[in-house]
Parts: sequence; C-alpha cells; structure tokens
Amino acid sequence: MILIPAIDLKDGQCVRLRQGEMDSATVFSDDPAAMASHWLALGARRLHLVDLNGAFAGKPKNSAAIEGIIKAVGIDIPVQLGGGIRDLDTIERYLDTGLRYVILGSAAVKDPGFLHDACDAFPGHIIVGLDAKDGKVAVDGWSKVTHHDVVDLAQRFQDYGVESVVYTDIGRDGMMSGVNIESTVALARALHIPVIASGGITNLDDIRALCAVAGEGIEGAITGRAIYEGTLDFAAGQRLADELIA
Repeated sequence: MILIPAIDLKDGQCVRLRQGEMDSATVFSDDPAAMASHWLALGARRLHLVDLNGAFAGKPKNSAAIEGIIKAVGIDIPVQLGGGIRDLDTIERYLDTGLRYVILGSAAVKDPGFLHDACDAFPGHIIVGLDAKDGKVAVDGWSKVTHHDVVDLAQRFQDYGVESVVYTDIGRDGMMSGVNIESTVALARALHIPVIASGGITNLDDIRALCAVAGEGIEGAITGRAIYEGTLDFAAGQRLADELIA
C-alpha cells in the first residue's frame, strides 16, 4: 500500500479544491517542483499530478510546471498525470518528457474509443480515473453525473487494457471526511487490475482502514489536503502502511 501525494496545479501553483470547485482553491505552494522534491525526500514512491486548468479547458495548461516536477524528481519515482488529455499526441508528448502514467477520466467516459486507442498505443502507461457519486460516474469536473455504473464501466475499461483505476468518491474529496471503504472495496473486488483510492483521507485511522482491505486489490491511496494541512503526517502514514502490510 503506497501513499501518493497529490499535486493539483492551477495557474502554475500547487492548490487543493473542495469537491472539485475551482473557486474553492487553497494555494499551498507557488513552487510545484519544490513541493514534489519535498514529498520525494519524505519517502514518496509515486506522485499524482492534476492539471486543473487543463481539465476544464480540455487541453494542457500547466505543462511548464509539470515538466519542472518531472525534472525535479528525475527517474527516482513514477509520476502520473490527469487533466486536459484528449488526444494521442498529448499522451506521447507527456510520456516523452518522462511521465510514467497518463490518467484519462472524462475523455475516457465520453469517448471510449479514445481510451481503447490509447491503451493499444501506449500499453502499461494508461490509467483510467473514475469519479463517482452514489455509484454513478461523473464527468466534466464533476458537474455532470452520468447513468454509467462505476463498476460496470471499470470492468469494460479493464478489458481495454488499462493499467489501473483511480477511484474517487466525489462526496469525500477535499472534505477530509474519511475514505469510502465500502465502495472502494466493492470496485476492487470486481476487477483484476489494481485500484488506487482517492478522496477523503484525513489521518492515520484512514490508513489503517485502507490497509485492512488492501488485499482486495487496493494498490495505493492518493492524499492531498490532509498532508498539506497537517492532519496526516505523510512519512508516518507510509511507515504505518508498510508495517501493516509487511
């Protein structure tokens, strides 16, 4: 079980949102590369980046900050990125800079053919991000809830060859109200590829709860606001996870 620090990028700064609302952004750093180096020094084994402006614009908007982060951490740890990725050329450009994984969310849900093509063109590098509310997948910055059942869609995308699924309970994200363990486990049990939990991690109790079900197929957990606001000590959380899973 790995803890994955989130670096959400808005206007070149490291921010966090509450439930995906752009006007609720809290700025935590104006130097994302330094922040990435900080988490690496504390023992991070992967980084999760989101181009928030890109997600809303439908095209990359924080490329300079993203490239700076990749240069800062080098090949020491894999970096994954979502937001504003809508075509194969963009995926290729990012992978060429050293990015390890590309996360496709709304684009995958709205255009499954694109996801299928991406998995074929870049095997082992494509993660699908599924954001759900009450079991239904949401798109377009969580502004629209579709009729798609998250488990059914994940199983379909699994067959395309995605590397893993990042699952976010949008009711929990940025709210520090605890992880939706039940829904995360239900999804993981339905798949044979790993699930990465996202949304709601607050403290060490959430780490314990996730580690208790890690054997169901939960590979890691993305954490953002908690490690920036200090309710979760990142290094202590990773140590605890290592102890519990050992």
